Amino acid sequence: MTRRDRPTPDHALWLAWRGAVSALPEGFRAEIVEGCVEVSPTSRLRHTGIANRLRKALDSAMAGSRPHALQCVYVIHGRRAWHPDVVVTSGDGPEQGTEDGIGIRAEAVRLVVEVVSPGSDSITRDRTRKRRAYARAGIPVYVLIDDYDDGGTVTVLSGPDRERAIYGDEVRAVYGAAVTIPEGPAKGFVIGEDITGPGRSRRG
Repeated sequence: MTRRDRPTPDHALWLAWRGAVSALPEGFRAEIVEGCVEVSPTSRLRHTGIANRLRKALDSAMAGSRPHALQCVYVIHGRRAWHPDVVVTSGDGPEQGTEDGIGIRAEAVRLVVEVVSPGSDSITRDRTRKRRAYARAGIPVYVLIDDYDDGGTVTVLSGPDRERAIYGDEVRAVYGAAVTIPEGPAKGFVIGEDITGPGRSRRG
């Protein structure tokens, strides 16, 4: 193999991720987050319950329009791959997907949701690394549902700055307080206790 034919580090990482996705046992997922392939177990029951309730409520709120909410789908941005808990796309046509059919193009995504899993690596990935990654991709709204922050919080981030990898606008509220999606197909949708359940300090 000549130097010209040798894959770039990004391409090699992509190939490693594709191999990991096909080889992982059931119950695990692999993502490319800030230049690393990260493997994590699929969600616990409470985590899955929050994501399911949110996806169903979003679908109901957007009924009759082309955008819809999805679960269990990869979001692809160049040679980066993420597996959010819930995704809202700009439409439902085949043009939303990647050419190889492995996932949804980041350009078609209007909102992503992560329900934070326990453990320092999972918490840091969702609060910090994915926050930067989604901002770099220009995803308009990032919602973080976090059991492990102040007894439970919902943070809605919008106004992504791709160059600085930050979101310019942030609204954060404890479980029980309503938080509203500010823009996009789900504009005006309210995330409240019916989605998150009560704060951790109030659960018996």
